[in-house]
Amino acid sequence: MPPPDLPIKFRKRIRALRGFDIALVIQKCLFKTDVSSGHNRLSIPLNQIQQTFLTPQETEFLNSGNNEKKCSEMEVMLIEPSLRRDTISLKKWEMKKASGSATSMYVLVGKWNLVAWRNALREDETLQL
Repeated sequence: MPPPDLPIKFRKRIRALRGFDIALVIQKCLFKTDVSSGHNRLSIPLNQIQQTFLTPQETEFLNSGNNEKKCSEMEVMLIEPSLRRDTISLKKWEMKKASGSATSMYVLVGKWNLVAWRNALREDETLQL
């Protein structure tokens, strides 16, 4: 079943901020780690992304820092469920598994705990980005 359209109040908020090309990037059920204060991040698994949301230059930039000690990050605008606008850091992580393989994901970090708290986000809730 396809995800529901982005609610009209979000579309209006994006347009008021002069946004364009409104697209659903991911709809996901929040995991315990997405709302854990100890993790302070929202994971965005690459294999769950429904539509490209970065320019080729932004993708290249985020890919340029992927090594064990440093990863590139960029500040992005986030419209929270409350419609509050803020900036947050976007990074790309490679998560190594015990099997030796790796899973790639984008993550929103830095202020994520504050976003989760302000919007009373809970495990098992559905979130659209």
